[in-house]
Amino acid sequence: MIRIRDISLPLGQDMNHLIRTAARRLHVADTEIGSVHIRKKSIDARKKQDIRILYTVDVTVHRDEQKVLRRFRNDQKITLAKPDGYQPPRPVRHEGLRPVVVGFGPGGIFAALILAEAGLKPIVLERGLDAETRQKKVREFWATGKLDPSCNVQFGEGGAGTFSDGKLTTGIKSPCMGWILEQFHEAGARENILFDAKPHIGTDVLVTVVQNLRKKIEALGGEVRFGCRVTGLEQTMGHLTGLVYEQAGETVHLDCDRAILAIGHSARDTFAMLLESGVPMEPKAFSMGVRIEHRQSWLDRRQYGDAAGHPSLPPADYKLAAHLPDGNSAYTFCMCPGGQVVASSSEAGGVVTNGMSNADRDGENCNAAVLVTLHPEDFPFSGTLGGMEWQRQLEQRCYEAGGSNYHAPAQLVGDFLNHRASTGPATVQPTYAPGVTFTDLHDCLPEKITDVLERALPELDKKLPGFADGDAVMTAPETRSSSPVRILRDETQQSALRGLFPCGEGAGYAGGITSAAVDGVRCAEALLQSL
Repeated sequence: MIRIRDISLPLGQDMNHLIRTAARRLHVADTEIGSVHIRKKSIDARKKQDIRILYTVDVTVHRDEQKVLRRFRNDQKITLAKPDGYQPPRPVRHEGLRPVVVGFGPGGIFAALILAEAGLKPIVLERGLDAETRQKKVREFWATGKLDPSCNVQFGEGGAGTFSDGKLTTGIKSPCMGWILEQFHEAGARENILFDAKPHIGTDVLVTVVQNLRKKIEALGGEVRFGCRVTGLEQTMGHLTGLVYEQAGETVHLDCDRAILAIGHSARDTFAMLLESGVPMEPKAFSMGVRIEHRQSWLDRRQYGDAAGHPSLPPADYKLAAHLPDGNSAYTFCMCPGGQVVASSSEAGGVVTNGMSNADRDGENCNAAVLVTLHPEDFPFSGTLGGMEWQRQLEQRCYEAGGSNYHAPAQLVGDFLNHRASTGPATVQPTYAPGVTFTDLHDCLPEKITDVLERALPELDKKLPGFADGDAVMTAPETRSSSPVRILRDETQQSALRGLFPCGEGAGYAGGITSAAVDGVRCAEALLQSL
């Protein structure tokens, strides 16, 4: 196959136009093109009067492809198409204990899938419940404020990413990326995740996708046990020998000499247990801030101009950052076009916000986290879990500011910048459920965060005019963007406690669905290597 990069088409062109353009690039007739496989698709909106769709395609031609390629030996945009090449490990013989995966978010799912493909029949311990039951509990919380601390937006099948935008973008490079996307697609995600430059699945589809991935693991001999919260480690001479977990009020001991620890960034009781058990950990930088909401129609017009609303264009997005003269910084994260701000608490008496979009991204508002980077020296609490304690304190303060009923404190950007309390919404209606309480966020957010936000918002507005519009709504707090700790591991991906493989976001080695999935693959491969 021949790979052609940077095919540029105007809006509204179909596959026939793409085939004709590919033929012209190769100097062959349209009828000589055998097949066209889209490898990448992106939007070039730099010129609002001429927005283009950019493609990278793999094509076959009905003639000697090597002879065709020789014409373009100096053209880096026309090359031989190379296969992705990643194959999961082949089945191995292992007569010992079954490996265990703790946590069933993206890291845990793909670690378990690799181990299952290798024939090791992994046991997965997930503290939350299956996706269908979990979805019901989350919806009940959003409607009534009734929180289940063991099964919520943070805990349960699929992990925290299940109730998000389902973004699959990542800055990391890995040979298994294509394979991971194929697994998501085979499990029910739309085909465009295989080639979109900014792929996403959507919460409404992810709920089904994670269940289908679990069924594949089970069909390969794996076992997923829900409602199992790991409460202890058993060890001898620096080696893992077992796990202790609670299920339905009963304490269970499970013999285990290899476990992948993919607990997610919100398993605070597990962090404390690991520290008490002597597992080496350290505090790390993380970010906290707010969720900001605008009208999606405003963003579409800003990014696309008169082409806004064209059926070839997806809802617009953005990614912004501001680096301030004193070294502080703020940036947008997890931007959700056509989405909503969602209640994401996992502890009683604490408010947490996050963003979510469905697959169609057809909501009236867009939202994103606006986060301030925080370092261990900024933490008001000392020790390995100092960042975690700061998260908890901030969530509890916002719970009280919202009315102690899981309503979140909110403020208009204009009022925030002018240090006056908001009394209600203007042109942007907040989407957070159970509801918001308008107030002054300076009263519940630490000065370290409000000071940076006050200076960063005007800078972000310079990059995207209208971003700091006075009617935009900020809802607090966004505290769970990443883990506040790192569980140390060596080049074998193991902790100093041998047989324990810290993995994914919770361990401090990933920052999203795809990077966590890649780390799950990496840790599973390391576990296989250790056999």
